Amino acid sequence: MTHPSSTRPAFRRTPLNAEERARGEITFSQLVTHHLTTQGRFRITADTPEMVDLWQTVARRVGETLQRPVVSYANGRDIVITFAQEAAQPTQAAQPTQAPGLTAQA
Repeated sequence: MTHPSSTRPAFRRTPLNAEERARGEITFSQLVTHHLTTQGRFRITADTPEMVDLWQTVARRVGETLQRPVVSYANGRDIVITFAQEAAQPTQAAQPTQAPGLTAQA
């Protein structure tokens, strides 16, 4: 049965279960690690709070793996994961550079 465009059922996402999320964190961490080491940044669509949280967790894992500060920026549609800017002087804390239109996420 076809639905006219005005009555088409809305797309609904099924939340990840604990096993899917754990597998995703491991696999995505490997992917992001590769992209950061070869290209310096990683960008992906993350348009739900669940996906933003997942990718922020991935960013933390990547930072731990690479033993370098990694930051993520989200704007409600996309998330960018990149290395944090190095401090100008050893006594200053590293301040991430924020891309236009993106908000920093810890």
